[in-house]
Amino acid sequence: MKETLSVIVKDYGWIHGGIGVLGNLTFFIGSIFFLPRFEAHLTLGVWLFIAGSLLMMVGAAGDLVVKILDSKDQ
Repeated sequence: MKETLSVIVKDYGWIHGGIGVLGNLTFFIGSIFFLPRFEAHLTLGVWLFIAGSLLMMVGAAGDLVVKILDSKDQ
């Protein structure tokens, strides 16, 4: 099981990058809603900030796991 998880994490490591990019994009769009012109959408901006932060954290954690697994293989 551990070996299977290791293979999945390493072979699909690009997913972590994609999740991180999606998080950055969500964070960016959320920041737009903080501009005075979009004040009616302020709550949506906050939720996009929260979602973007979570996605960025998941992407970074996935990258960390890949690096840890790679260092153990060497």
